Amino acid sequence: MLIGSTSFTRRSVLAGMAAVGASSLIPAGVRAATDGSAIRPFHVHVPQAALDDLRRRLAATRWPDRETVPDDSQGVQLKVMQDLTHYWATQYDWRKAEARLNALPQFITEINGLDIHFIHVRSKHENALPLIVTHGWPGSVIEQLKIIDPLTNPTAHGGSAADAFHLVIPSIPGFGFSGKPTTTGWDPARTAKAWVVLMKRLGYTRFAAQGGDLGAIITEVMALQAPPELLGIHVNLPGTIPPDVAKALQAGDPPRADFSPDEKRAYEELQLAFGKRRAYAQMMATRPQTLYGLADSPVGLAAWIIDHGDGYAQPAASFTSALAGHTVNGHTAGALTRDDVLDDITLYWLTNTAVSSARFYWENKFSIYNAQNIDIPAAVSVFPGENYQAPKSWAEKSYHKLVYYNEVAEGGHYAAWEQPKLFAEEVRAGLRSLRT
Repeated sequence: MLIGSTSFTRRSVLAGMAAVGASSLIPAGVRAATDGSAIRPFHVHVPQAALDDLRRRLAATRWPDRETVPDDSQGVQLKVMQDLTHYWATQYDWRKAEARLNALPQFITEINGLDIHFIHVRSKHENALPLIVTHGWPGSVIEQLKIIDPLTNPTAHGGSAADAFHLVIPSIPGFGFSGKPTTTGWDPARTAKAWVVLMKRLGYTRFAAQGGDLGAIITEVMALQAPPELLGIHVNLPGTIPPDVAKALQAGDPPRADFSPDEKRAYEELQLAFGKRRAYAQMMATRPQTLYGLADSPVGLAAWIIDHGDGYAQPAASFTSALAGHTVNGHTAGALTRDDVLDDITLYWLTNTAVSSARFYWENKFSIYNAQNIDIPAAVSVFPGENYQAPKSWAEKSYHKLVYYNEVAEGGHYAAWEQPKLFAEEVRAGLRSLRT
């Protein structure tokens, strides 16, 4: 991309990223590879020219007219975006996000011709369970930062050493610091297979997987592929809709009379989600290349990301409350802050991955909501602000070895961001049975 008078590519943005001492954290036996399987230490430093250009573009934003309604029913409100943009341009500090990332062991490795970025934090506890955690859209590895210490160092967070994990947190192809596919084919199935390659390359012969949103699709596809190394999965956006229910939703039928109360609740939540909150997904799934504005305007990108919904509202209640700095419409942001949201949006902007990440929707042919008929052990955590609250009766039909199911008291679609303590507790509890 062109930044002022300085031309540089994504590769030059990521150049010079050798983290001092990071190679010592790579498991023995995988460090000395000389072919494409080498694991290279990674360090983030965005050129100052890119940050200066971002501020220039923010200041030069051409604003639309104010919405003609007193609420956000027409989209993200003008005042919300103007207030956020002023803060982004004058007070927000990306270097703090860089420092948080660089405090962690980060690496790049090539799999099937594509660079894959990942965070790899090993627990100090001897019998820790290896776990690969996958983010979604519009998330990134930044979405998972608050759960790293609770999962790798549980004794410091009210947990037991027996619940410790070695964590691997990759960036999905086309997202963040991972490479951008230049040909078709990087779909959830190929990504799931790449995750198995990654874990084996790190020396892990037995491991579990976790995901929400797009990460749940990749995780469930891994389970469907059932590699022998995969012990089980945990998801916080489960695919559970039975085929007959999916058909009724597609036809626009009312809830069936024989639904239990929780099945009726889920059905109505899905009707709302499919009817009013999936336009962004349809656009990315059908015409991702058309989203040039997201690559050209940081405010356009921010508005697109913020308008992603959850089970409470669109824009997502947690995002709205985080941006406002206080609870909006009764739904708290939890631990999610305005800077968290901007860290994520700024990562998309600086890596120019709005369109490449959108293409993952175009590639995807799996339903994030429909039952998948998974035969390996699976754990499900249902957060109250998720897009829908999956009933246990549906989960039992989708996951034939359902080892854990729990309806959590707080948190939503961005559970790891919003409620990292609760999320970590759910992952520990959900995967505990896999350790024996």
